[in-house]
Amino acid sequence: MGVTGPIRVVVAKPGLDGHDRGAKVIARALRDAGMEVIYTGLHQTPEQIVDTAIQEDADAIGLSILSGAHMTLFAKVLELLREREAEDIKVFGGGIIPEADIPPLKEQGVAEIFTPGATTTAIVDWVRENVRPVAA
Repeated sequence: MGVTGPIRVVVAKPGLDGHDRGAKVIARALRDAGMEVIYTGLHQTPEQIVDTAIQEDADAIGLSILSGAHMTLFAKVLELLREREAEDIKVFGGGIIPEADIPPLKEQGVAEIFTPGATTTAIVDWVRENVRPVAA
C-alpha cells in the first residue's frame, strides 16, 4: 500500500499561547518545500488538533508550544492518537522547551523537538526524511 502525493502536515498551536509567528514561518517553509500544510490557528485543544489531523489524512502533526505546557499538551495529543488508532501520524514540535524535557517527550512518542535557533531548512529536511521516508 504505497502512499502518493505530497506529505500532509497539520501545524497547530495548542493551549492558551497566543504567539503564532514561528508556527506560521514553519507552515510556510513546509508549504514552500512542496508539502500540503493545514494550519489550525491559535488556541486549539488537543482534541481539535487530532480531529483535524485524522480528517485531513495528515502524515504528521507539528506542534508549536511557547506556554510551558508542552509536557501536558504533547502527552494528550499522543494519547488521543493512540485512542483513535492513528499512531501512524508522527508528532513533532518546537518552541520554548527545556533541554531536560526533550528526552521524556521522545520517550512518550514525540518524534522530534526543534528548539529556538533551529533553521527552517533543518525542519523541512527532517520532515522529508522522517515523516514518509522513501523506501530504499
